[in-house]
Amino acid sequence: MSADKEILYNNFMDQLMDKDIKNGVFNRTICTRFPPEPNGYLHIGSAYAIHVNYMAAKKFDGNFNLRFDDTNPLKEDMEYVNAIIEDINWLGYSPGNRIFYGSDYSNEIFNAAIALIKKGKAYVCELSPEEITEYRGTLTEPGKNSPFRNRPMEENLDLFFKMKNGEFPTASKVLRAKIDMASPNMNLRDPVLYRIIHANHYRTGNEWCIYPMYDFAHPIQDALEGVTHSLCSIEFKDHRPLYEWVLTELEVKEPPKQREFGRVNVTGVVTSKRYLRELVAGNFVDGWDDPRLPTLRGLRRRGFTPESIRNFVADIGYIKHQSTVDYAMLEHSLRNDLKTKVNSVMAVLHPLKVTITNYEDDKTELLSIENNAENDALGTREVPFSKVIYIEKEDFMEVPTKGFKRLSLHSEVRLKGAYFIKCNEVIKDEETGEIIELRCTYDPETKSGTGFTGRKVKGTIHWVSALHGVKAEVHLFDQLFEDEEMVKDHVKTWNEKINPASKVVLKDCVMEPSIKNARVEEKFQFIRHGYFCVDQNSTNKKLIFNRIISLKDSWKGKKG
Repeated sequence: MSADKEILYNNFMDQLMDKDIKNGVFNRTICTRFPPEPNGYLHIGSAYAIHVNYMAAKKFDGNFNLRFDDTNPLKEDMEYVNAIIEDINWLGYSPGNRIFYGSDYSNEIFNAAIALIKKGKAYVCELSPEEITEYRGTLTEPGKNSPFRNRPMEENLDLFFKMKNGEFPTASKVLRAKIDMASPNMNLRDPVLYRIIHANHYRTGNEWCIYPMYDFAHPIQDALEGVTHSLCSIEFKDHRPLYEWVLTELEVKEPPKQREFGRVNVTGVVTSKRYLRELVAGNFVDGWDDPRLPTLRGLRRRGFTPESIRNFVADIGYIKHQSTVDYAMLEHSLRNDLKTKVNSVMAVLHPLKVTITNYEDDKTELLSIENNAENDALGTREVPFSKVIYIEKEDFMEVPTKGFKRLSLHSEVRLKGAYFIKCNEVIKDEETGEIIELRCTYDPETKSGTGFTGRKVKGTIHWVSALHGVKAEVHLFDQLFEDEEMVKDHVKTWNEKINPASKVVLKDCVMEPSIKNARVEEKFQFIRHGYFCVDQNSTNKKLIFNRIISLKDSWKGKKG
């Protein structure tokens, strides 16, 4: 093995696969797969699982399959299929033409069940779901045999065909594997292989009314597709003996191997499909792509880049156990990706009018300002300056507190890329006393770029010309839930659980004119405010920006 390969295969999963290759375990191309159920949208945890499978195949010049685990017609829909394909392609882990559907293997899986019945390894059981659970036993007590366990093979075949032909109602009968009701592994206590579901399937319609359980379909689908390494998250480790039992009993040659990696959770977000579905169905959020959700659609709409997500999951590495990662690590990855890529612009989110009394009324001058202080290659832009401008309300304090370095009455501050201004007068609303305008003067000798060194000011603030500024709406986001444990509270309603400050809408923001033709998903750094993305609902008549992240990096693991 070359030095490059030694560096490449530096984790436990790579080492396992490399050992199999060296030992000639498989006479076929290395192949992994990602098997989502088409009953929801992918989320940040899915990205990690996709990454593990995709990169394992890529490292060994193998194939990566996207296979839809669509053997439950009750919740599956083509909407989810299309969304999953689009999200995986956007993320950069495209399967190309290697897209498969579990429902395409219905005949093969059915025939496998017939083979097990004929071997005396499967039987039709008429216990109710509740009785099956009762008979199963506990972690400390063995289960007991079903009274239908020793039915003759011919009778089982007859009943199973009748199940297939729709002669029995939903949930009235199941096909179970005959393994060991006393096994310490609960998954081997005669698990259900098939159940009856009378429902329309999104792809096969009413062709079938019996559907295989995942644990039965999974190994058969892997074998049919030539998968060599079925890489699953750690919760499937106890299912591995059943995976291997199915392949052994079906006498599959060179059977695929199931291997497990750690499951990744991210602080402050909920990735449970059930919870996400409840939030979406109840209109507690703005759909599956709500920017507060950890779905890939939500992250994309908020402004996360595929590169930042790929770097995030790559930095986690291969883990063996369940692990929780700080959300700030994901934000850190995004900041690193954006900081040298996007243009900086001036945007005033809470405008305060400033009139420069000694500036000519009809004069407009174009000031050259760098697009990105960390990347000269992005060049400069011209920003119009005029007599009336807007600054942030928080950038003025009539009576400054200690340490305040922005504008105050009778003091000077620099306008970014422009001049020094001095506040001479404060105009207030007669009824409320609120400050509504500042009257200032500017010093023409202090223009940025002229090399002026006559005196210094303590601070620099951003601004937007009132005559040229573009109106926009800005959405500021915070965690959807203030407390992660709150999500599990079964007493409170979703309305009570959701952080009321998780979405704040600012409608009267003003931006510099360079932003007026911004495209959906285009990203910018708003000076001092953070990174922002053009929302999908934005139009030329109504610009809408989502704040992706603030400028401050809170991740404790960052370098530097």
